[in-house]
Amino acid sequence: MTCSESLRPIVQKLLDSQIQAVLATQRQQQPYTSLMAFAVTPDLRRIVFATARATQKYANLQANPRASLLMDNRCNDSADYRDAVAISVHGVTSEVSTAQRAELLELFLNRHPRLRDFVSAADCVLMQLEVECYYVVSQFQNVAEWRIAHDPVEESPP
Repeated sequence: MTCSESLRPIVQKLLDSQIQAVLATQRQQQPYTSLMAFAVTPDLRRIVFATARATQKYANLQANPRASLLMDNRCNDSADYRDAVAISVHGVTSEVSTAQRAELLELFLNRHPRLRDFVSAADCVLMQLEVECYYVVSQFQNVAEWRIAHDPVEESPP
């Protein structure tokens, strides 16, 4: 397995080309997956998504904020074994702070303008996954790892 920031262009290209990902959460050792719209910050350190509070995924994330997202570019054809790329993103989730909400909401809505009513609902919460690691899988079994070093996230004053 290679470990390198040289994976950035591959990660960026795949994240730019996809608008949905599979979010994996768990509670009491039971896995749970959900299809989610997402947006990524330009530095690739945070992935933003929205969910209603009255969902299993939200309850799971409250109990255990560790989560994973899976994105891929498969076409459901035999060439996928050779050509498809998948990325598994691991990290810790949290609700977006009030100080960062406007900026990250704009990022999310620029990518998903049709979800404006959904994210504006009182019971909807904007979440972020602080990326710890990207695992890039290509040619069916080649796995490369890119660990993200994190400085404390600077927040704008309220």
